Amino acid sequence: MICLPFACSVAMAQKEDAAAKYAALITPQALREKLTILAGPDMEGRETASPGQKKAAAYIESQFRSFGLKPGNGDSYQQLYPVYQDILSNQSLRVNGRPFTWDKDYSYSLQSISGSGDLNFTYNQFVFAGYGIVDSAKNINDFAGLDLKGKIAIVLDGGVTPPAGPRRGFFNPNAAKVTAARNRGAVGLLIVSDAPRTNPTSVKGRMTLQPPAVSTTTPSQFLVAIISDELASALIGRTSRVPFAQWTGVNKGNYTAELKVSATKKNETLESSNVIGILPGTDKKDEYVFLTGHYDHLGKTGDVIYYGADDDGSGSVGVMQMAEAFSAAAKKGNKPRRTMIFMTVSGEEKGLLGSEYYSEHPTIDLAKASADLNTDMIGRGDTSRKNTDTLNYIYVIGHDKLSSELAPINEGVNKQYTNLILDYKYDDPNDQNRIYFRSDHYNFARKGVPILFFYDGMLGADYHRPTDTVDKIQFDVMARRAQLVFHTAWVIANRDNMLKRDTPLNMGTR
Repeated sequence: MICLPFACSVAMAQKEDAAAKYAALITPQALREKLTILAGPDMEGRETASPGQKKAAAYIESQFRSFGLKPGNGDSYQQLYPVYQDILSNQSLRVNGRPFTWDKDYSYSLQSISGSGDLNFTYNQFVFAGYGIVDSAKNINDFAGLDLKGKIAIVLDGGVTPPAGPRRGFFNPNAAKVTAARNRGAVGLLIVSDAPRTNPTSVKGRMTLQPPAVSTTTPSQFLVAIISDELASALIGRTSRVPFAQWTGVNKGNYTAELKVSATKKNETLESSNVIGILPGTDKKDEYVFLTGHYDHLGKTGDVIYYGADDDGSGSVGVMQMAEAFSAAAKKGNKPRRTMIFMTVSGEEKGLLGSEYYSEHPTIDLAKASADLNTDMIGRGDTSRKNTDTLNYIYVIGHDKLSSELAPINEGVNKQYTNLILDYKYDDPNDQNRIYFRSDHYNFARKGVPILFFYDGMLGADYHRPTDTVDKIQFDVMARRAQLVFHTAWVIANRDNMLKRDTPLNMGTR
């Protein structure tokens, strides 16, 4: 078809007007109404494979149905997938026959208890090694002169200065102590601590997509536990408790006691789901544009709910509101040329499980996916950001990767419609936070699908805390950020060609 310049300009203006008209349906009020439900107490923090997550999935499905979207997994709106998780029970610990109490005197992670079923371990030889620090730069080696082979090392908590900079919040001061003890032949590490326990220790292991492997060999065991000073005192033969502050005066060296540790460890098969709605395209309906966000969060600890309003209630509600806007446009004759896939995934907080499962069991040919636009946290401000733009920004990840056409499209619609500052700092291959690998777009990128990830940078403040609540969301800026994603998707869905896949991924591996 030959299009005369005047006719083409009129058609383009009409398309642009339509984009603006339907983007205007992404309002602060509409976002607030949906987020108040999704991040409300009834959803109980939406932990993967929990009743709260299933309630959230049902709510999102009901919204997709109400917009008129078609089910995205055959005749179902949900793509179910199994997850596997170890559960610990019947924990017991005795020193020379004396019982100690879980979470009062000791705790350990499931990863420290290898094997499954009813497990029993006995240890007799211990070495106290002060703080257990090895730092050649400072000429410190608390293990010097100590024979740890086949023994349990006892060390004090602390004594390590966290690094400055953005990695401080992710620093684990005991990880180096574990490595140093292992390298010297120890069979375990007990860390004496007087830090108050604010939450019960989890008796659930990390969720995985793979069932546990059946091993015919005896599992290796390296016990890592946090213990009280009273328990530690019993291990070195003291009949009365040595207060934590006085442990620097305890002699380093060998001690003998009988430590018996037992527990029951079993693996459970659970079920979670991704929620998928599709809006069929017209002349390019066999090509696809994804809009994604993760709707799971951290659940609850006891009666304390981790609401996850920003992480990632905001992104999921953004996907829902964009779906409503695209559906409204389609009903008025403005159907997208490519098929739109609106997908909220679960399992992100457990290691990107839902998007990984989808990428390995896609409902469409991913070679026909033009792009994935992923929103994960778009409703708050970055407390570490000192720029004068306050909230008038969004971090965009992926702009210079996989497709050279991504950034011009996104920047063009931003200049025309939303006028946000687009900050690309997390596209730096040397980003210490490794943001590129930490949300669901990654599982599309590793399959070669061009991605953009939209993110507000809220790693401080209320990140992964019960205080990430709806009342702290700035809905005006959230709406503008979601409108930016909508406009970007609109262009990608309606252009003549799929995005080129012509730019190497320069971020290394996850």
